[in-house]
Amino acid sequence: MTQGLVAILGFVALFALMAIRVPIGVAMGIVGVLGFGSLAAFGPAFNLLAQSPIRVTTDWDLAIIPMFILMGAFATASGMSRELFQASNAWLGHRRGGLAMATVTACAGFAAINGSSIATAATMTNVALPEMRKAGYDAGLATGVIAAGGTLGIMIPPSVMFAIYGVLTETDIARLLVAGIIPGLLGAFLYVLAVQVVGFFRPELMPRGKRVNWRERFISLRPIWAVLLLFFFVMGGMYGGLFTATEGAAMGAAGSFMIGLARQRLSRAAIMECLVESVRTTAAIFTIAIGAFLFGYFLVITQTTQNFSAFLLSLPLGPYGVLALVLLMYLLLGAIMDELAMVLLTVPVIFPVMMQLGFDPIWFGVIIVMVCVLGMIVPPIGMNVFVINSIARDVPLQTIYKGVTPFIIVDLIRLALLVAFPWLSLFLPSRM
Repeated sequence: MTQGLVAILGFVALFALMAIRVPIGVAMGIVGVLGFGSLAAFGPAFNLLAQSPIRVTTDWDLAIIPMFILMGAFATASGMSRELFQASNAWLGHRRGGLAMATVTACAGFAAINGSSIATAATMTNVALPEMRKAGYDAGLATGVIAAGGTLGIMIPPSVMFAIYGVLTETDIARLLVAGIIPGLLGAFLYVLAVQVVGFFRPELMPRGKRVNWRERFISLRPIWAVLLLFFFVMGGMYGGLFTATEGAAMGAAGSFMIGLARQRLSRAAIMECLVESVRTTAAIFTIAIGAFLFGYFLVITQTTQNFSAFLLSLPLGPYGVLALVLLMYLLLGAIMDELAMVLLTVPVIFPVMMQLGFDPIWFGVIIVMVCVLGMIVPPIGMNVFVINSIARDVPLQTIYKGVTPFIIVDLIRLALLVAFPWLSLFLPSRM
């Protein structure tokens, strides 16, 4: 068989395995090893299978992932997410849709100490959804705003996705993390604006809450000192060059742990639970990474990477025409594939093309994370939607997708703004 035919069969097999619910990392690993072996030899293919797990798990740069995950786990166990929501609710809850807006701002605050979109969505589902239901919010809107707000976890630093992109492209991870601040805050602003627009046209979906006096509002700000301290400690250290991104992640995990102990929020059982959960999440991410590396070798030997790059560069569309085509491809892939697997598979192929077209690597990293944000909430996959549905089982998937639709629209607007105005992503990194 020719290399092209093997490549096509490899992709068909990959999607077939995904369709029968084989874990994406395992599916990529199976296709990668068997495909490589069919074209080269199975001896070298099995050597790759033996070496790739060691290569991934011992990569110093990838150590940032478990550290950011552990930082978020300790922060969650310390009750920081609930304190953020209570403070936001005290200031915004009396407005129409105030609880929804408070959920968005709390998601943004929690994203600043947690690098995972799924963890942010799951945490805020437990914290904010019961309050919105008690207040009489529409179930679709309530779950939709949590699904959208949860995506801020992979845009506002610390972000696992930025770290992975940085490792794949050898781009400065600290600068990538800083680049996500303005786009992340822009996303929070647009989500709040979307809530207000929906409230204007459909006020019955979101009642007003009780007004809190000014004294109670300022009192509600006291507990969130820990979040502010942790964020400025980690990001300020990286921005000021005091430590690298990996060192910053470790410092953040240690800082989150020390704050939890100082506030007497971390029992021995809670610490053990945080460690176990972090190991589980890290193992899941690393499994996908190992599978993607194995599948990457298959793409190289079939020359899929080179052929696809040559194809894109040969199109008479110009740089932004090719970018539009690439973004469309990502939006389609994000609707059917896990975002992490999508990035690991496609970035090694797409990144060299974007650099040859003259785009900035940090700006393109923000764009990649932005399309991942959309993938987290766009049907039929939408991982955040499935996470919320697994917790709030009485809310159907179609109801959550209906509720998240306004936020998908504003995310498309945000993507267009980031493409049209690269300085939104590059202003802060340029000051480092």
